[in-house]
Amino acid sequence: MTNPECATSLAQLTDDKAFLPRHIGPTPTQQAEMAQAIGYPSLEALIDATLPEQIRRAAPMNLEGPRSEQQVLEYLQHYADQNVVKRSVIGMGYHDTFTPAVIQRNVLENPGWYTAYTPYQPEISQGRLEVLLTFQQMVMDLTGMDLANASLLDEGTAAAEAMTLVQRVNKKNRSKRFVVAGDCHPQTIALLRSRAEPLGLMVDVANPDELLDPGEAFGLLVQYPGTYGNVVDLKAITEAGHARNTLVVAASDLLALTLLESPGAQGVDVVVGNTQRFGVPMGFGGPHAAFFATREAYKRSTPGRIIGVSVDRHGNSALRMAMQTREQHIRREKATSNICTAQALLAIMAALYAMYHGPRGLRRIGERVHGLTSLLRQALADAGITVRNEHWFDTLTVEVGEAQSTLIEAALDSGFNLRVVGHDAVGIALDETTTFSEVAQLATLLGADIPPSAVDEQLAPSGIPEALRREVDYLQHPLFNDFHSETAMLRYLKRLENKDISLTRAMIPLGSCTMKLNATTEMLPVTWPEFARLHPFAPMDQCRGYQALFKELEAWLCECTGYDAMSLQPNAGSQGEYAGLLAIRRYHQARGDHQRDICLIPSSAHGTNPASAVMAGMQVVIVACDTQGNVDMSDLRDKVTQHSERLAAIMVTYPSTHGVFEESIVDLCALIHDHGGQVYVDGANLNALIGLAAPGHFGADVSHLNLHKTFCIPHGGGGPGMGPIGVRGHLADYLPNSTVAPIPGLPAENDTVSSAPYGSASILPISWTYIALMGAEGLTRASEVAILNANYVAHRLQRHFDILYTGSAGTVAHECIVDIRPLKAATGISEEDVAKRLVDFGFHAPTMSFPVAGTLMIEPTESESLAELDRFCDAMIAIREEIRRVESGALDAEDNPLKNAPHTLSLVTSDNWPHSYTRQQAAYPVASLRQDKYWAPVSRVDNVYGDRNLFCACPGMEVWQEESATE
Repeated sequence: MTNPECATSLAQLTDDKAFLPRHIGPTPTQQAEMAQAIGYPSLEALIDATLPEQIRRAAPMNLEGPRSEQQVLEYLQHYADQNVVKRSVIGMGYHDTFTPAVIQRNVLENPGWYTAYTPYQPEISQGRLEVLLTFQQMVMDLTGMDLANASLLDEGTAAAEAMTLVQRVNKKNRSKRFVVAGDCHPQTIALLRSRAEPLGLMVDVANPDELLDPGEAFGLLVQYPGTYGNVVDLKAITEAGHARNTLVVAASDLLALTLLESPGAQGVDVVVGNTQRFGVPMGFGGPHAAFFATREAYKRSTPGRIIGVSVDRHGNSALRMAMQTREQHIRREKATSNICTAQALLAIMAALYAMYHGPRGLRRIGERVHGLTSLLRQALADAGITVRNEHWFDTLTVEVGEAQSTLIEAALDSGFNLRVVGHDAVGIALDETTTFSEVAQLATLLGADIPPSAVDEQLAPSGIPEALRREVDYLQHPLFNDFHSETAMLRYLKRLENKDISLTRAMIPLGSCTMKLNATTEMLPVTWPEFARLHPFAPMDQCRGYQALFKELEAWLCECTGYDAMSLQPNAGSQGEYAGLLAIRRYHQARGDHQRDICLIPSSAHGTNPASAVMAGMQVVIVACDTQGNVDMSDLRDKVTQHSERLAAIMVTYPSTHGVFEESIVDLCALIHDHGGQVYVDGANLNALIGLAAPGHFGADVSHLNLHKTFCIPHGGGGPGMGPIGVRGHLADYLPNSTVAPIPGLPAENDTVSSAPYGSASILPISWTYIALMGAEGLTRASEVAILNANYVAHRLQRHFDILYTGSAGTVAHECIVDIRPLKAATGISEEDVAKRLVDFGFHAPTMSFPVAGTLMIEPTESESLAELDRFCDAMIAIREEIRRVESGALDAEDNPLKNAPHTLSLVTSDNWPHSYTRQQAAYPVASLRQDKYWAPVSRVDNVYGDRNLFCACPGMEVWQEESATE
């Protein structure tokens, strides 16, 4: 008989909200206690005091859920099952590949790698910096160029960056014309056209044989090998271009370059491409790390990040991000690019793939792919079938005449996706996963025959011209030759992982970057083959699961933000900014307002904002901020009145970059609209808004959403990211499209901002899963606790440090700014000293000197527990006490734990201890560190040395030691 006191139902025992306390750090009881500690009777009272009433949502979000983790995975598997994974031999820069299991398990699926932040703090990033430096070396070796950056977003974006670089550096040819070979990938051509038009540049697509006729051109782009498979000698093109003062860009394939003469050896000025086929799944378009390599002369104009070799304060070799580090925040509208993130995690995978296989292993893969392609071509030629390629690597274009559609259908029935070329040909691109039996099947489909005995016969004649055949003159550094066994690679990966701080070790309190939990359940679908192995240009009926997921995710994101339509194409926050501004530009043009080209931007804005505005063809006008950190409404009214006829848009971040809910936001939006402009709300701080307020409701017209922040896609040590844009209905017709795989419902002529129609599609299931797990109630509570945690930290620290900006109630949003400037004036201790000293306590530093120089911006996120928040606050308070001791003279002004931080294990255990404070004070400033201590692998890195002596390759240890000794 049932005990009446314990009576319940199965429904009551089912807990669909079980995920909520797993995502949110403080318990409900702790949330109440924290609010009371701040001075409010409840969390709800704190939120009511902090958020302006005029922006609050009128009703809760209309979202399903929450669902349990098991329910979500089952539902997501239902979507995955609707995708059909066929053997795509479409090519066009996307190829199936084998991800080495040791790399998949220990990097791609390892939170020690994917939860790390961009390596702006090099002392706690030496592990991934080493692999990113190796990535650069890999690209330099294979392309034959002087230097390379540490990856870009995709091949089309990299080509666009190359176009603007050569236009900027070509002082001898100031034309506005950029010539593109007609056999470049079509998605690249579309992206180039979109990028060129707002900048006043002209993209002229020409026959490869007539690239320089007629007229002048500042640059030209060739594909090597071409999209249809042709391999041409670049020397003649390069020489002819240089004779006309035209700089030459080659888009290339790294696997092909294991057999082909490097573009650098043929005189090319810039080489770009995609490293996807180096062990990174196609993922329906991304994420993949593009590469960008160029000449030494152009290093100061190279976009993105360059990893360089420097030294630490003791002269030991150390790595760091070099000159390009957050260039946008320094040069703003004069920045050479708006690229802020890269695809670091994917660049790391590609570099490790090259290290695991080594030069000989990569060569074997290239030779096998080329051998199978040559075998197929010979069989087709023997059968009298016309193949358009005289020279080739892995791709053939086959003439099939009127039988094209029949052949395409027959191939589909046999499990293959062929490329449609014109009206009378098909394209076939082979890859490392291609088997002999598949090649025989393809030959049979085309009307040829390859007998089983051919697998044991001598290789068919090579398709690579004698003059372009390459020896193994690449990847000779020991890093590419020492880790070919799984044991060696496994230990190497663990050694590197242990050098870095990720979310697996401690909170990462970066203001403006939202480094919160990336739950394992959210990450699982990324490697499911139904999501990972789809080609981005596969037939629509093979990706119905993706389409259903996209449709639902778009609807959910619209509900979260108050917008009417959503684009999932931009594959980074910077690209979302750019896409949103292009939509505003097209909207004004459609209304005949071609003169509207002024973009107002507050002085506190993210540096990518002005850079994006310039790329979208707009002129930037800066609006001042008042003493409270808010947009100065008086100055704004003056600027709006002054530029009323030309006003295109304003870009504002909300809550503000200063960490405050500005009460004038509704009036600001109305003022801009009254003068014919559009309001762009930067979505960097949506983590404080979801469920509480919606930009689309309080007056914004467009926003980008940082899915890699608010919606839980991990940062990956500097990428991947996704930056979809939400728009009001009047801008919906101007969202980005794809010429290769058009997005239903959008005009065909719309701009293209990413190579793939849905950007980095394979990581979108992460955000879908997060929303499904949380539901409306959970998402709202996440925003509330993000605000609570930030205010708790500010409350604990305000008795020891100045909190720079607060709202009218004395509270902050989801981040707070600690002002170190008064302390520096009194003691000489800087924000950098505090940041580096935090490393000794086992923490990643907060955002340093942004948005205000001399400050630290702290964002704890909702996922951090009360214990971790207290541990961080205790560390900051202990550091403040050390500063007081400097101020009192108890610690030397120059020889103290802050100036000398971080302290390495080798320093603390050395026979010689030259400092006036104790080893214990250096290493164990709080007792808990004796149980779990993170040791920085290097001391403070010398940034000036690294910039003055830019070196971005992989030197041997003996070279580093010699340089250190010399210095």
